[in-house]
Amino acid sequence: MERNSPDFVAMLKYRTAEEGGRTMPAHSGYRPQIKFGFEVMQTSGQQVFIGKDTVRPGETVTAEITMVSPHLFHGRLLCGMAFEFREGAKVIGTGEIIELLNTKLEIVSKE
Repeated sequence: MERNSPDFVAMLKYRTAEEGGRTMPAHSGYRPQIKFGFEVMQTSGQQVFIGKDTVRPGETVTAEITMVSPHLFHGRLLCGMAFEFREGAKVIGTGEIIELLNTKLEIVSKE
């Protein structure tokens, strides 16, 4: 079981305190909850920022995401799909998948 490898690469945008987001920078390795719009089910995932150690509120960063329960999302994700990341009920930012690294997650066309 290769849980150290990332599941996808995403662009993340952290909300500012004025937008109801973070007041402090987020550090690489941070593990917020991730929620996709198609499902009430959510998971958490480790965000490893590419080219940065910390990201300030309001900044956008590219990150590799390793999800805690990727098997729950097999065959359900696509490049370009948006999601929210949260601390409890608080939405602290948004993301968009730009590359799927775990091929089991990808929606396969039935054509």
